[in-house]
Amino acid sequence: MSYEVIVIGGNFAGLSAAMQLTRARRRVLLVDAGAPRNRFSLASHGFLGQDGQAPAAIMDEGKRQLSLYPNITLRDGKVIRARKEGEEFTIAIEGGGEERAARLILATGVSDTLPDIPGLGDRWGRSVLHCPYCHGYEVSGGEVGVLANHPHSAHSAMMIPDWGATTFFTQALFEPDEEQLARLTARGVRIEHSPIVELLGDSPKLHAVRLADGRTVKLDAIFVAPKTAMASPIAEQLGCAFDDGAFGPVIRTGENKETSVKGVFAAGDAVSSMHSGTLASASGVLAGVHCHQSLVMQPAA
Repeated sequence: MSYEVIVIGGNFAGLSAAMQLTRARRRVLLVDAGAPRNRFSLASHGFLGQDGQAPAAIMDEGKRQLSLYPNITLRDGKVIRARKEGEEFTIAIEGGGEERAARLILATGVSDTLPDIPGLGDRWGRSVLHCPYCHGYEVSGGEVGVLANHPHSAHSAMMIPDWGATTFFTQALFEPDEEQLARLTARGVRIEHSPIVELLGDSPKLHAVRLADGRTVKLDAIFVAPKTAMASPIAEQLGCAFDDGAFGPVIRTGENKETSVKGVFAAGDAVSSMHSGTLASASGVLAGVHCHQSLVMQPAA
């Protein structure tokens, strides 16, 4: 069967894109590999109407709602290849089988690489966090750290005191300049120059960190911005252009969410350095709407 649109990825962005196209009565296939970036988090926060819900529960409900429409097919599987053939796109799904469509929407997401510090990875999404707007309220009132692992870390540390007493760990890599130091001091941020070498406590909880000089500092949570990479090779296979984002490459898209490859749209964390469930969903809505309009406005045969 040939579809009008194939959506690759069943997280917030992909489901939101598929909903717009399905309600526009287009024949849609959504293929989901089942490994969303947010699988390590117990709850999604700051998402209006879904605050406190488990990400998996939100996605399951989204799929249930989509399944009520007769013109969408939901398929579990990993898309391993994609190519353009004339005016259509063909995808290959792991384990066998190919599908074709006139348009593709990539909601393939990103993967995270954390600093190589013992105890950091197994607390990811619980007491090692990336976004204060997503998780700050749940750790508010405690001792909170910011791990400097990129040039914008000082800016992040300036925000965190709204959620708790903050220590900025420079890791002897990203020392604040004179202006940053003045602003951090005005916000009551403590500066720690000795690098963190280990996280302590009964994982996934965090109780303290051990420093290179042997001291320990009590912490209840720590914010860190991981380096990101494309979670799927599909955009590169198709020849999509990339831009340098704050934490890793992002797929280049226009305001209509179309990539540099005509007929291929993209949404979610893979297209932006600002990551949250709300933003991903909104991005998916835009991709779905503009993808539909591209089908409507295509030249008559």
